[in-house]
Formats: sequence, structure tokens, C-alpha cells
Amino acid sequence: MVRDLHDEGHDRSDRVGTSLKSNLASPGVEMPVKPAVSVIVARDTADGLEVFVQHRVTTMDFAAGVLVYPGGRVDPQDHEMAAALEVPGEVLDAHVRAWAKTELGAEPEFAKALIATAQREVGEEAGATIATTALKPWANWITPPGRTRRFDTYFYVARGDEIGDLRHQTTEATNSEWMNVEHILAEEAAERLKLMRPTLVLLNEVHSFGSVEALMAAERGIEPVRPVMPGKHG
Repeated sequence: MVRDLHDEGHDRSDRVGTSLKSNLASPGVEMPVKPAVSVIVARDTADGLEVFVQHRVTTMDFAAGVLVYPGGRVDPQDHEMAAALEVPGEVLDAHVRAWAKTELGAEPEFAKALIATAQREVGEEAGATIATTALKPWANWITPPGRTRRFDTYFYVARGDEIGDLRHQTTEATNSEWMNVEHILAEEAAERLKLMRPTLVLLNEVHSFGSVEALMAAERGIEPVRPVMPGKHG
């Protein structure tokens, strides 16, 4: 069942923030919802969990100046790549089961396209190759109505030590880096970092597991999350 949320988890704002106002659609205009993928890459360190994040440039026409995970929309080329993509049968079956309650991911062909998108985006934005077996379906969020851009986003988690050297190589961000999860949450609470609602909610979930091992071993039931109001930064 899709969840309708007025406020989710740790998002403390029930109003539209200044950074969001330019992303609001004209009254009565319903924008199409486009499928997208985002990958939360995590690793253990002596100081606790870290995730690989990107600081979006402030001139972007969507999600300007916010902290994000690598990802992007599903493009036609991803469907072409998916057709030739070799995914072990048990892995694809697990993904289809995980996305069973989503609008698109429960179809095997589209589940493969999501994997292909994740591989392409991590390669383009972080210069790393991610195996089909390294991606664990984690969450599904749909942008609220009333935005100029709306996405049906499929989130994965992945082990950093299974991906290799991630680095900054996207023009959509000023820099990309590994950051301590507790530090990000503290900086967000102090309003020195901006996170969109799904980014923040899922980061708190990652933090609650405490380790990559616990994160990857978690039994996960994915319910599409469909907020009815925008968060502070989207």
C-alpha cells in the first residue's frame, strides 16, 4: 500500500522553503512522473558509517545546493543496456520481489533497466563500476504533486568496498566525497547542509543500522512513499 505522508521521519518542516519555491509548478498543471534511480553507497570506518555524497551546484534548476546520493533518471539508453545486461536469475528475482509494490519495478524488464541506470549513473558521476550483484533495493519515493519536476525514484544501497574507487567527476556537483553519517545529520540539524526529504529520511535509516553488514543483511519490505506536501528542500 502506498503511504501518504504529510511529514516523514526527521523532516522538521511543513512549509515550502525558499530554495523550493522556484520548483513549484503553475496551479492546475500536473507534471509527468519520471522514473529515476539513486544509489546510497556506504562503508565502515573507525569513526563510524560513511556514505558517498555529492554537493549539487547552486545554479541547477532542480535540487540546487542540496546534498544528494549519486543517481539520475532512467533514459532510453538504459533500456537498451538492460536488454544486453546479464543479471543472475536469483538476483533479478530478488529485485522483482523487492519492488513488487512499486508501479514499475515489479516488471523484470524494468527491474533490469533500473539496474542498468544505477550502473551508468555511478559510472558517469563517480567513475566507478558497480556489479549487478552489489545493489540492494531499499526504498521507493514519489515526488509530491505541484512540482515542476516529479520523479518515481528507486533507491538502492551498496557496499563501498565492492565498488572500488569513487571520485568526483560530475558537473552537476561542486564536489563529491565520503562523509560521516553522524556528521551529515549534525550539519543538517544546524542548517549548514541542505538535504531533500528522501535523502534525509533514508540517511537516518542507514544510521540506525550502525554498520554496512547490518544494512546489507536487513530484511526489507518496500512500500512506495508518496508525500502529499513538499519538504523543506524538496
